[in-house]
Amino acid sequence: MLADILAQLQKQASAGESGVAAAFELNWQSLEPEAQKLACLLSLFALAPIPWSLVESAASSSDLEFDFKANCAVLVERYLLQELAEDTYQIHERIRELLQQKLEDLAEADELKRGYCQAMVAVAKDIPETPTLIEIAQATLSIPHLAEVVTVYQAWLSDEDLISPFEGLVRFYAGQGAYEQALPWGKQSLLATKERLGQEHPDVAESLNNLALLYKSQGRYSEAEPLYIEALAMRKRLLGDEHPDVASSLNNLAALYNSQGRYSDAEPLYIEALAMRKRLLGDEHPDVATSLNNLALLYESQGRYSDAEPLYIEALAMRKRLLGDEHPSVAQSLNNLAALYYSQGRYSDAEPLYIEALAMIKRLLGDEHPSVAQSLNNLALLYDSQGRYSDAEPLYIEALSMTKRLLGDKHPDVATSLNNLAFLYNSQGRYSEAEPLYIEALSMTKRLLGDEHPSVATSLNNLAFLYKSQGRYSEAEPLYIEALSMRKRLLGDEHPSVASSLNNLAFLYKSQGRYSEAEPLYIEALSMRKRLLGDEHPSVATSLNNLAGLYESQGRYSEAEPLYIEALAIAEQRLGANHPNTITIRENLENLRRNRQP
Repeated sequence: MLADILAQLQKQASAGESGVAAAFELNWQSLEPEAQKLACLLSLFALAPIPWSLVESAASSSDLEFDFKANCAVLVERYLLQELAEDTYQIHERIRELLQQKLEDLAEADELKRGYCQAMVAVAKDIPETPTLIEIAQATLSIPHLAEVVTVYQAWLSDEDLISPFEGLVRFYAGQGAYEQALPWGKQSLLATKERLGQEHPDVAESLNNLALLYKSQGRYSEAEPLYIEALAMRKRLLGDEHPDVASSLNNLAALYNSQGRYSDAEPLYIEALAMRKRLLGDEHPDVATSLNNLALLYESQGRYSDAEPLYIEALAMRKRLLGDEHPSVAQSLNNLAALYYSQGRYSDAEPLYIEALAMIKRLLGDEHPSVAQSLNNLALLYDSQGRYSDAEPLYIEALSMTKRLLGDKHPDVATSLNNLAFLYNSQGRYSEAEPLYIEALSMTKRLLGDEHPSVATSLNNLAFLYKSQGRYSEAEPLYIEALSMRKRLLGDEHPSVASSLNNLAFLYKSQGRYSEAEPLYIEALSMRKRLLGDEHPSVATSLNNLAGLYESQGRYSEAEPLYIEALAIAEQRLGANHPNTITIRENLENLRRNRQP
């Protein structure tokens, strides 16, 4: 116990605080100068366990040259230092105060402080953007001492190193999804760099960019945008138009626009960032892989699947070559490629990639991480689409719970999880459980993303689907119409989501017996899906089945039957014979044939 140090010192002199100080002074006077210097160096560390490797690094940076271990043993023997475990030490708070007083009288005080700061800067620079469990474990004991640098000894950081400890702390916390813990360090970084370096400095731009990234990660898009724009403008002024940091700013601003559904704003920035990175960094660089991945993500969001796929595949291959098979960026690429295959209805291709990505993320980042929640959600969505509801539900619930724990109740990812779980309940006919989740998701999405966002259109569409399933047609129709109109405005007339809205509105009209209004919408949705998704997509099977059902309701059996047959062939091939959609189409075809018999 550290308290034992005080007890031992009190035994050496009269009891009480004055006795401790007197005993400390006796011990201090008996120390060799080298031991005194080491003790003063140790007083710079935070009141937390001190790894000996950090002490050696700080001593080396301070140009101290003597037997550190021997002098460490002397300090332990004199009750000025406690050994907690092998190569891990700590100083009692009162002893630290007394040692810091001695430090100020030491001729080498400034040199020790600078050496301590240099050692911590090296630690900060070693913390990657997305630290793995191993890297987190390696850095954890250093974090209190890194915080000590920026809160107490900032003046002894060089100008070029000023930002590094802040960035290390931000990466440590943000890399684990602990954005609230990272945010104060991001804010302090901006204040410190502006105060020390002035308003116009590359590190101020870096701090703006980092703070914007934290806000974006929290879903606080309106706070992130002006910071990203300011960082981009400053980097162009200070570094010129052709610089890797400018490319990073272009990429980050584009990613924000993509998250906001502002695809036409995002695309030229992504393309410019990719071209610049290739020019400046060469074709084989992790940042180039990131740009390829991000541009593919944009194309996928726009329903441009054939444009997205080769970029995803190239990004995945490049990341494996450059970063190795076990890396968070590789897991991200696997997940994204799986999501594309899911969007294309290639469920058998998507599943092994989703499972591999989830396992890798858990291995590298731990069980409690936003990326794990996202992977759980994606795998659940795949199972839901395959009719594997009992497999999907626990994953959806776990993803929702984890997202709330890690990101808080007010985050776009929470709204997405609520929406997905509601969709599952709706598919199972559990309408009373689905409705409050849909309503909460819609309200949250509007609050966080604004009224004009593709995710708002999705929430409107899903709530309308619930009302339609319950026969509440008058409530469903205005939501379907609003969702269709919004999707056309935001995504353009040629997008898979627009086709879905056309199909859904047609289905509502058909349910109301409004056949003449339903038919052109069904035909348009079918044609669009074939153009955008290909002839063998599960959504094409759904459109064929729905149009056939309309014709059957009108007694147009000869037109309905070939559509049912075509839909069944696609569903059996892409979904399997036992998928709920396949079974429904098969039953529809059998009923049609029975009804046609004389």
